[in-house]
Amino acid sequence: MSATAPRVRPVRPVRTRLTRGAGLGLVAWLLGLLFFLPIAWMALTSFHSESDAATNPPSFGAALTLDGYRDFFGTGGGASPWPALVNSLVASLVSTLCVLLLAFPAAYALSIRPVKKWTDVLFFFLSTKMLPVVAGLLPIYLFAKNTGMLDNIWLLVILYTSMNLPIAVWMMQSFLAEVPVAVIEAAQIDGAKLPTILARVVAPIALPGIAATALICFIFSWNELLFARVLTGVVAETAPVFLTGFITSQGLFLAKVCAASLVISLPVLAAGFAAQDKLVQGLSLGAVK
Repeated sequence: MSATAPRVRPVRPVRTRLTRGAGLGLVAWLLGLLFFLPIAWMALTSFHSESDAATNPPSFGAALTLDGYRDFFGTGGGASPWPALVNSLVASLVSTLCVLLLAFPAAYALSIRPVKKWTDVLFFFLSTKMLPVVAGLLPIYLFAKNTGMLDNIWLLVILYTSMNLPIAVWMMQSFLAEVPVAVIEAAQIDGAKLPTILARVVAPIALPGIAATALICFIFSWNELLFARVLTGVVAETAPVFLTGFITSQGLFLAKVCAASLVISLPVLAAGFAAQDKLVQGLSLGAVK
């Protein structure tokens, strides 16, 4: 009785695989350019005069000028954007630091040293994001008014910390779950205490995930508008609130708005570019088993 010969799957030609790879690469480049086109158009419009920026169809060969940037930085007699930019930077950096300090031990307890019913705890964190932000605006406004914290940058720090903390715990829990338990047990055998383990063992291993979490929280805090628009006035005005000031009863000054939008976007773009390697590693951590 002869054995049945195993079926051999045909090997796909190398040329076919190369063609498929080139096609996918071309599609990826086209999608990237499609997402980059609005940013490029905004940057080009910011260097046009208001009359050229308002033309329909748009004028690609119009003369370039820095009038929009002069108006934004207040050299033409307008308000200076530096206080708003500093307020946004303080609120974003301090709230992100607070989120990391609170989310890191919480994620450690939910992943490496899991508490009882840790999935219920994670769902509770997620449930806090199900309430629409505008639904809590009135109670927060009344609280800020009664406590004298209206137009106070530290109120925004507290709000941004509470808003980003659930997301940070969720992200860091998945990152810390990939930390080898044997490394932590070896540190415990050597006599290391919990703060030392967190700072010198867990944190270096999970650094890409921590960087990704910090960048996401920083972007969310920097771009937040609703609370900053309602709860601030002059002293604690942030950059997004300052940007809305360019929409006046006289109309929308497109070139000036594009210049302001590009300048306000630069800190987020710079942070993303500086941490792009850590961001890619962090977001892909645990994706391949």
